[in-house]
Formats: sequence, C-alpha cells, structure tokens
Amino acid sequence: MYELRVVTHFAAAHQLKMVGKKCENLHGHNWKIEVYVTGQELNAGGVLMDFGVLKENVRGLMRDIDHKFLNELNDFKDGCPPSSENIARLIAERLQQQLTAPGVRVSRVTAWESENACATYFPNGNG
Repeated sequence: MYELRVVTHFAAAHQLKMVGKKCENLHGHNWKIEVYVTGQELNAGGVLMDFGVLKENVRGLMRDIDHKFLNELNDFKDGCPPSSENIARLIAERLQQQLTAPGVRVSRVTAWESENACATYFPNGNG
C-alpha cells in the first residue's frame, strides 16, 4: 500500500448553530487541509499518481471555498453545517470524484481550524 499526502490552506468564515459558546457567532479560520490518497499499485512511471495532478485537483476544490461565507454555499445548506468535520468530508467526496488514476482513492482528509484543533474524515469508515 502506498500513500501520498498534500497540504493546502484556505480562509473562510462560518457560523455554527447549536454548538454553544463563541462558535455560534460569525467567525473565520485559516484552515490547513491535509489530503491523503492511497493505492496498491504504482504506474509505469513508478508513482501512485502525479503529485502535480493531485495538487491541481485540490487547488480547484480550494478555489470553491476560499474567502467565502461557508454557510451560504449550496453544500452547507439543508441542515449540513460547515463544521470542520463536514468540510473534511466534502473535500474527500469531491476529490474522489475527480481522481482518474486507476486504483487510487482518498483515504482521509484532515481539516485543521487552528494549530491545535482538527477533524479527520475517513471515507468508507476506513479509519
């Protein structure tokens, strides 16, 4: 099994209801996002997938959420709050849809909302 990791960042505002305290107020974070993909086989070039392709896919996802009020995005309407947990899940699901390298899958995404607080999503409960 091979695993690749890329790290990126985005800044955005959100407001969380029903959690109490300060988080119910409009506030923002400079999120750090860690994306991990795994696979069993290397391609003819000796890599799981091209880092450049993976990074470009992740950059595209960040453009959709960077410097936005997350509560106003369609992905976070209808009872899906823009928590770090749901941000990690959204990124994992969208990235998986974009991956074209055979046998490569998203294994986890971690969304750091501060230096000491993060949430990790494991697709398919593989954590």
